[in-house]
Amino acid sequence: MVCKNHKSVIVFLLVLFLIFSCQTTPRIPDAFHENAANAPLDTGANVYIFASAKEARSIIDLLPIEELKNRQTRQMLDRTDYLAAALFPPTSGKRFQLVTWGKYPHSQANMAFSADRSWQAQRSESGQSYWHSSANRLSLALTSNQAFAASSLRSQPLDPYAASPGIKIPDGFNSFRRSAPLSCWLNNSSVIIERMLNNAGIPMRLPVREIFFNLEPAGGNFEVTARFQFDSVSQARGMIALLSLAAGAISSDQLFSLLFANQPVLNGNNVDIKMASLSERELLTLLDFLLGGFR
Repeated sequence: MVCKNHKSVIVFLLVLFLIFSCQTTPRIPDAFHENAANAPLDTGANVYIFASAKEARSIIDLLPIEELKNRQTRQMLDRTDYLAAALFPPTSGKRFQLVTWGKYPHSQANMAFSADRSWQAQRSESGQSYWHSSANRLSLALTSNQAFAASSLRSQPLDPYAASPGIKIPDGFNSFRRSAPLSCWLNNSSVIIERMLNNAGIPMRLPVREIFFNLEPAGGNFEVTARFQFDSVSQARGMIALLSLAAGAISSDQLFSLLFANQPVLNGNNVDIKMASLSERELLTLLDFLLGGFR
């Protein structure tokens, strides 16, 4: 006999398979037009990821997120065009939030959820309805052209819809990520760069405003471009000077060796870095840093 929880998971996967398999022509998500000010994700995440699912598939498959290793999930990704995700720190009580774009048979999906007692209909504070499974700690909402999901560390219902107006997209991120298969920005950038410097034996603080990354498959390897954004040109110039002075210490740290294999370039109040071509193993090291040990 199939256990209740196992049956619930099967129904959930079947519903999602129906959702994604019925997707038609690719859609360009309105929320991510070049001049978008906000993205439909909650604030407070460690990292925000935006990806063309097909072009960035080889990178998505390497993300250290256990849900992505499931065979059914991989089949669903085959039918996904665009996604945005937020990965949260454990202190938030959340794991991740996901928004995808397509054309969805939401009426059929809602019928399937209503037939499974482990999924309960809920209503968000904004008045929108969604489904929640306490056993799976997962919430899911569907419209005719979008799917929203949220994974929690608790059994209480977690609204998959972002609180309006969503997360503010940092200045310069839209232009930086243009045409990149997968892009992300890191929250708490100053804390992150301080941790990187300390790990490399450089106990200094730099006022980094934002850290952006573009990732792209390239002939079996991966190309990565990073941008460290500062409040002023002088601060950005100071970053380059510090890296030059600390070249010996940096070369002994694996992460720093990957990030700064090439000479940083001053670009206004930004420091741009074109990393050396990375192997799969090297990319995994970088992803572990970018995702902050998320599992």
